[in-house]
Amino acid sequence: MAYTLANLQDDVRNYTEVDDSVLSNSVLDTIIKNTENKIYREADSDDNRFYATSNLVSGNRYVTIPSDLRFIRYAQLKNTAGDQVFLEKKDTSYMAAYYDTPGTQSGFPKYYANWDADFWVVAPTPDSTYEITLAYVKQPISLTNTTTPTAAPAATNGTYVSNKYQDLLLYGCLVEAYGYLKGPADMLQYYTQAYQKALQSYAIEQQGRRRRDEYQDGVIRTPLKSPSP
Repeated sequence: MAYTLANLQDDVRNYTEVDDSVLSNSVLDTIIKNTENKIYREADSDDNRFYATSNLVSGNRYVTIPSDLRFIRYAQLKNTAGDQVFLEKKDTSYMAAYYDTPGTQSGFPKYYANWDADFWVVAPTPDSTYEITLAYVKQPISLTNTTTPTAAPAATNGTYVSNKYQDLLLYGCLVEAYGYLKGPADMLQYYTQAYQKALQSYAIEQQGRRRRDEYQDGVIRTPLKSPSP
């Protein structure tokens, strides 16, 4: 069964054997958000991959970072012939050494780098409004988000993790909950180990099996020890 916010809160209270006077909704919302962020940091997920297309500004080397970005995967530019060209990732120090007149229009950019929390920088400074495609991992919607602002849509139908990986989400929340409750060390250890096992299987599926092709990579086989007759 997929988790909704309400039945996940109920399960955490039932497993820890406390009521809402101890684990209030606001406390559980924090526990759930912390768990979601921990999962997203520890294992990459195809569900969080996103693509944004815009245009560079001629004479401006800065590119605004999307507000929901966690980290960049790659960047492409479309040249005048309509071909997609990958930009190379560099340090900002390299950019300064490569092109020391950043305010001057120069040509088709070859490199990009992280500038600060709000901008990337490209070099050379573009001489036209080239189309840029940014591939990045976005900040997922939290199960605790029940409102519908433009910047953060509500998780009215659950989330990818709550719908498909309920054990991972539950065990992660129980680790956070027992830490908050200062519960028995053996229970904290048990759920920590359960969470790590669930995380490992989640990572194997997301970063392994989902990115394989049976025709190209072959069927996954488990070696079997066969004793000599």
